[in-house]
Amino acid sequence: MNILNSVQSWNRERRTRNALNGLSAHQLEDIGLTRNAINDIARKARSL
Repeated sequence: MNILNSVQSWNRERRTRNALNGLSAHQLEDIGLTRNAINDIARKARSL
């Protein structure tokens, strides 16, 4: 993986985490998530 891909992957994880952290508990519940799952989901987004 080159440096550009690494930075893009890291940024995708960061944006996903920030977007999910910006949701209320009710909004997270509506989409079937909890605050505890955010980091795992963000890490998975990194590998897309």
